[in-house]
Amino acid sequence: MTITDGLLRDLAGFTSEKAPVTSCYLDVDGRRFIRPQDVEPHLDDLLRRGRRRMAATNGHDRGAAASVEADLRHISDFVRGGLDRSTTRGLAMFSCSADNFWQVVALAVPVPNVIVVNATPHIRVLESVIEQYLRFAVLLVDRQRARILLFEQGQLVEQQEHFDRLPRHDDDGGQMRRDDLAGHAQAAAAHHLRRAAQAAFAAYQEQAFDHLILGTPDALGREMERELHPWLRERIAARLSIPVGARDDEIAQAALEVEAGVERAREAALVERLRQAVGAGTGAAVGLPDVLAALVARRVETLLVSEGFEAPGWRCRACGHVGLRGRRCPLCTAEMDQVDDVVEEAVEEALNQSCRLSICRANPDLDVLGRIGAVLRF
Repeated sequence: MTITDGLLRDLAGFTSEKAPVTSCYLDVDGRRFIRPQDVEPHLDDLLRRGRRRMAATNGHDRGAAASVEADLRHISDFVRGGLDRSTTRGLAMFSCSADNFWQVVALAVPVPNVIVVNATPHIRVLESVIEQYLRFAVLLVDRQRARILLFEQGQLVEQQEHFDRLPRHDDDGGQMRRDDLAGHAQAAAAHHLRRAAQAAFAAYQEQAFDHLILGTPDALGREMERELHPWLRERIAARLSIPVGARDDEIAQAALEVEAGVERAREAALVERLRQAVGAGTGAAVGLPDVLAALVARRVETLLVSEGFEAPGWRCRACGHVGLRGRRCPLCTAEMDQVDDVVEEAVEEALNQSCRLSICRANPDLDVLGRIGAVLRF
């Protein structure tokens, strides 16, 4: 399902007077979880956390507790019932059994594992996907044919094709001289490239994309780039030798590889920004204790976490404080709950504060800094 503003508005506008809404985000990326059962330990952990949240906030209300328990069973049954993980890498599930409310958004990108039991659907992760996930366009051109393909969340969502046939000697009854025919063909090819550039810019104006992948024969590459609008030239992320007649799946695979490279570069730039801020001694926190303290102080602008980083800790059910030590909350003195993974608690708290979130995969610079860091607002 495409994430649209309308979908977000519908989710944000849902409320129930009978029971809270259970929102569950689950990473089901088949590239890392090869077998379906590899996802189940992470699902089970989320279900346990959901039950703890239910007990902490709605345990006194039997009707609400029964609805949340039904939500968790619905989520469990859906995930264990089998998924097409060839295109689905993340799930967003929203349930309020008391009101027969159930909504699933299958995502082509992985998401952090988060479960929230609240009065309304928790949509900040979806908003983060919209903000951070980029649109790619692929422009394939030869001397007669042009194709424009738009990819969103790694999926082909739109394509168009243009064809301008070059003049041939038999089209003029054999009357045109060879040199005249070559000149005419060259002019026709130049006109074709201009049309392709205009069509690409029109596609950009209709559905703005972040990056452009250009595929042309070597002889046409520079000429095609000169015809492109400056806004498109500055968005070229890669130049590839993809034939214009390539299959859609071949083009999609090439686009995904470029997209992965762009994402690695984006993560590297964020980590470098963090590293430089640490070196300057201002504007950053690294390591779990300092990052948790910054989250408690609501100073975090961007949270960076190494994929797979986990650590035990504590969370206060009264004020939401997260930390590495318990049992009494240092802020409100209430008794805190021990949690299996305080890093996931930190991710959820960051999303609640509308922080940017980046889950970094195999970034050694972030690992050296303690596997978690934060660029600070102040």
